[in-house]
Amino acid sequence: MASTSPVASKYAEQLTDWLVELGYTHCFFVAGGNIMHLLDGARTRFTCVPVVHEVTAGIAAEYFNESGGEGRAFAMVTAGPGVSNIITAMSGAWLESRELLVIAGQVKSEDLATDGVRQRGIQEINGVGLAAPVAKHSVQMKSPMSRSQFCNLVSAGHTGRPGPVFIELCLDAQGSPPISEQVSATKIRENAVASNSAIESVITKLGSAKRPILLIGGGVSRKAAQALQKELDASGVPLMTTWNGADRIDASNPRYLGRPNTWGQRAANLLVAQADLIIAVGTRLGMQQTGFNWQQFGRNAFVVHVDIDRFELDKGHPKVDLPICADADDFLSQLLPKVRGDWEAWLSYARDVRGALPLNDSANETGSDYLSPYSFYADLVRLSKPDDVIIPCSSGGANSVSMQVIEQKLGQVIITDKGLASMGYGLGGAIGASMAHPGRRTFLIEGDGGFSQNLQELATVAVNHLPIKTFIFANNGYGSIRMTQKNYFGGAYLGCDTEKGLGFPDWDMLFRSFGIGTLTLDNNWFTNKEVLDALSNDEPFGFIVPIDPLQTYWPKITSRIVEGGGMESNPLHMMSPDLDPALFARVTKYL
Repeated sequence: MASTSPVASKYAEQLTDWLVELGYTHCFFVAGGNIMHLLDGARTRFTCVPVVHEVTAGIAAEYFNESGGEGRAFAMVTAGPGVSNIITAMSGAWLESRELLVIAGQVKSEDLATDGVRQRGIQEINGVGLAAPVAKHSVQMKSPMSRSQFCNLVSAGHTGRPGPVFIELCLDAQGSPPISEQVSATKIRENAVASNSAIESVITKLGSAKRPILLIGGGVSRKAAQALQKELDASGVPLMTTWNGADRIDASNPRYLGRPNTWGQRAANLLVAQADLIIAVGTRLGMQQTGFNWQQFGRNAFVVHVDIDRFELDKGHPKVDLPICADADDFLSQLLPKVRGDWEAWLSYARDVRGALPLNDSANETGSDYLSPYSFYADLVRLSKPDDVIIPCSSGGANSVSMQVIEQKLGQVIITDKGLASMGYGLGGAIGASMAHPGRRTFLIEGDGGFSQNLQELATVAVNHLPIKTFIFANNGYGSIRMTQKNYFGGAYLGCDTEKGLGFPDWDMLFRSFGIGTLTLDNNWFTNKEVLDALSNDEPFGFIVPIDPLQTYWPKITSRIVEGGGMESNPLHMMSPDLDPALFARVTKYL
């Protein structure tokens, strides 16, 4: 743990003092010579968490901050490979609009390559150029930067639309003497707020709406969602969430109608198509949210889109009738106290639709020797507690099934990554979220393919005794790639499983090598005393979940390859397989 900060004797220490003033408490890092002064300063000022690979430093810092625990985390990497390795984490945070501060090292300023030279200093690479496309700011320090400049840069990462900030320090700048500057605290730029006229326009629309939906995205902070629960209830407005906003509403709330998405809940997708007013707050309404056939999103609705980023409002898809550029938290805090309505007829119909369409579609097939991923998640939800942290990885069935099936409890923290959807995110994310919430149990659910891409971080879990309960969906390959090759290319499989050249470890042996116990689950795992005991202690543990390599994943949006090689997708409300005509008529009353 960090000790009391000494007086700064060089610029690197002064810079870390400024980070302390800005609320940073944790540093995830991989050591290297080009950050030696920075590491020496961080050593006495933060809880410094060494990880095995730089991508985990970035993911862990992102999830630490996103989970809403106490303090803030940043990542520190050395020059060259340290920077190139963390770009994946920066890309994910960029697409998910999440804070991620990366402090990187660089060679001495006199050793920087110039005039077309590819490299002069050892491990030198153009870090600023690599990071720039996925950062709000990407800057290099050849000499010390002032306190106000530095604090403004760092603060930009969590104001406005959040995103990564990359700051690269040359080695001689790090070791320079402290600079003299007496400045008052940095003034943080205020986020945009909705005008009174915009709020009144939405209230007027709610007053005449018969089938409204308030769609809450990840731009609505957990803190604001908790504070606004009474107002949300009093307003009477029917509620949905995006994947990134999943934990803002309790699934047992009588006005909660689910999570629409291309891999969403069929009932929620159908209800979105039948709404006459959609108020989307804190979501960019990307194509995963609207469907690739975005022209039919909210086909019967007046669409209000509230987002902090004007570019998202102006991008041209989906159809938006009232764009409002404003901070999501502020918008809801202004709107909800003024809204009181009775939409019980719509809610009653919506509950009937949800009741008629179970989360585990009857068309799904699971081999007799395997666990249904849908049943597994339903059982895990029943065993979960309101203070659990749940990390459903970032891609494949382990991710999509979770967001279809999980019935969240208020107080839980649920974080995923869907924008980049890079395999291997789960373990690094679980480490960061677990450290942000010490003492709280963390569930990590990850596919065997994704877990293999970052499995070295079991060392970080073990050495820190993190209470991460890892569930590995073991289907001996990349399930989603296998299904793509089956559905679109007639089973011309390549590189998708162990039969086609992929290699996987013996999971029990792997976990044991890090001193972590394992159990393989069966269909009665949720009543097994050994499993329940492992779940209830505060040590890490691994559970192997045998998943059928031919497991089906319904419902989903299907696409067709059309002439010329392009793809044509069904609209969001037309998920496959088709419903029985009588049932379809029952659940599409307003379609």
